[in-house]
Amino acid sequence: MGKELKLLLPLIENHSVITLNDIAFHTGKIGMHDVTAMQCGIGKVNAAIGALTMIENFHPNLVINTGVAGGAGGGAGILDVVVGDRVAYHDVWCGPGTEWGDAAGCPRYFTSVPEISALPCLNDNPRIKHGLICSGDIFVSKVEEVERIKSVHPDVMAVDMESASIAQVCYLKNVMFFCVRVISDTPGGDDNIAQYENFWEDAPKHTFEALKMVVTSI
Repeated sequence: MGKELKLLLPLIENHSVITLNDIAFHTGKIGMHDVTAMQCGIGKVNAAIGALTMIENFHPNLVINTGVAGGAGGGAGILDVVVGDRVAYHDVWCGPGTEWGDAAGCPRYFTSVPEISALPCLNDNPRIKHGLICSGDIFVSKVEEVERIKSVHPDVMAVDMESASIAQVCYLKNVMFFCVRVISDTPGGDDNIAQYENFWEDAPKHTFEALKMVVTSI
């Protein structure tokens, strides 16, 4: 979303903008690397269109998906950073003979690049967690929604609406993928919506330093 992009753009030096498929792509550098950033928008279709447009026009070696997610247990609290070592769908079912969460022709779990997940900068901070992020086309705000997702993926740590679709595009196009998200709220809590709304005012910009650490460490 636009609020997320505003946290990211200050990290980019020599910033310029190119528009493709009505999507603004922000190019420049973070550290020694050439980067292209985009605001994919909310939901799986927007994310997939954006990811494919980026891959076909900028030919990245690595796609990093960053943004916010809701906490789903596993010890990740508000403003904690979750590295999506694994990413999956929670709202996909392709019919009899298949399992909930399995996209046709794809593995059950998409994985972030293990060498990046293992970077010391992502493992020596107690506010950075590692786990499973699950995606679906719903803003998860109720405890029963979290419980349904856990019935499909019991070890889910965070939920969002884009990561799995970006990971699937990367898988199909043979591009390396990495996912890191910041917890904005805890679905099922009495003040879930207030948590989400207040996050944008309370979240310091250094929350996105995890992304900068990754890019400058690889």
